[in-house]
Amino acid sequence: MMRAHGQSRLWRAIFRLTATLCLTGILSACETLSYYRQAVKGHLTLLHNSRPIQTYISAPDTSVALKSQLKKVMAIRQFAEQSLLLPVDNQYSQYVEIDKKHVVWNVFAAPEFSMQPLSWCFPIAGCTTYRGYFNEQQASEYANKLTSQGYDVYVAGISAYSTLGWFRDPVLSTFIHRADLQLATLLFHELAHQLLYVKGDTAFNESFATLVAQEGIKRWLAAQDNSADYQIFLANQQKETSFVKLIGKYHDKLGQLYAMDIPDTKKREQKQQLLTELKIEHEQLRQKWNGVSDYQHWFSQDLNNAQLNTVATYFNWVPALQSMLEADNYDLNEFYRSCQELAKATATERKEQLTRFSPSDR
Repeated sequence: MMRAHGQSRLWRAIFRLTATLCLTGILSACETLSYYRQAVKGHLTLLHNSRPIQTYISAPDTSVALKSQLKKVMAIRQFAEQSLLLPVDNQYSQYVEIDKKHVVWNVFAAPEFSMQPLSWCFPIAGCTTYRGYFNEQQASEYANKLTSQGYDVYVAGISAYSTLGWFRDPVLSTFIHRADLQLATLLFHELAHQLLYVKGDTAFNESFATLVAQEGIKRWLAAQDNSADYQIFLANQQKETSFVKLIGKYHDKLGQLYAMDIPDTKKREQKQQLLTELKIEHEQLRQKWNGVSDYQHWFSQDLNNAQLNTVATYFNWVPALQSMLEADNYDLNEFYRSCQELAKATATERKEQLTRFSPSDR
């Protein structure tokens, strides 16, 4: 009876939210209504099934491995709040098991001959360059629809997301068993979104969270005097920097190609040639990395504009923000204030200021 009552309240909440969106004119079509319904249902279901982390830690039937990971989450949360000055509140204080490898699947798209990503606008998050689904099949169906319209499309499974403080985000089974560095990086990244989020500027938001996570890992490992993991972190960061620069190089080349006044057939041919060259250059990098690359699966797919854009989204302004952090003498309070001032600027002004901070060799 308790469970049935909980489900009833869940569906009432879903109905109220979708009805409110409809009445305010935000939902203008059945497809949009269906999309919001799955999004609201997906998140509220997670909240309904989540339980306090301490409950799992105290329970005798919780596995030793899970208890260990949940204790790490609590320690990471404490460090994020005390040392990174992030607004932890009650975020990631609950845990939920889900029977999926990913919690959501994000759909990215771009025109065939443009590096300008498609964007979608939402009531809370503003406009973003991706559209998320809690159901993989629904994500694939929407991706296929965009593909049939001639767009380059990329679908990525996502292990975690942030509701930007509107709800209490739980720890998920999709990421709880990650290695310590990966787990801390993910939590620092998502908590950074709680601190600062600019509607309609996905590249700035993700770059900010990425930079905060990188700086957070440095400070976290330093606090533990963990030199071994710090060396691993530095090596991984060097590889990541090489990967990002490689994608940026071909992102620019494709943009230059699309700006040329040549027939589409010629653009299509040269586009495929550039994407082939990109894969070859990655293979050369992999050989330098002793044959090991974390990006092999990423490159095993048919590359396109949408997929390359995902890298630009998460890393485009990281070098500029790193320069800002240095200018603020690595004082996080000052750095956050500087970023909050950027957030108040117009999109054009923000881009101009970030460009001034961008290193010339990026």
